[in-house]
Amino acid sequence: QVQLVESGGGLVQPGGSLRLSCAASGIHFSINTMGWYRQAPGKQRELVATITSGGSTNYVDSVKGRFTISRDNAGNTVYLQMNLLKPEDTAVYYCKARNVYTNIEYWGQGTQVTVSS
Repeated sequence: QVQLVESGGGLVQPGGSLRLSCAASGIHFSINTMGWYRQAPGKQRELVATITSGGSTNYVDSVKGRFTISRDNAGNTVYLQMNLLKPEDTAVYYCKARNVYTNIEYWGQGTQVTVSS
């Protein structure tokens, strides 16, 4: 059974930091590209950042220089370090795994991030 379990969300003031984690099980983690997506109320889900099995990263322009995605292949975990948070970063953040050979995708259940004073 495949599971992606996000954690680390919460309420933070503007300018603050949070670190999201996504623990994966039931997949061959090292052959999956991992990604973080977010969905704000009334908006479509958008890509935030991705990281390949080899460690290559990609970010949406709005988070470049503030967010860092990383992965621990031994621990089957992907992280999103979020610094200098802004109110517009408020959203439910989702973890996604995509098998690079089959393109099969799996999603986590999401974790809420709220940036507010």
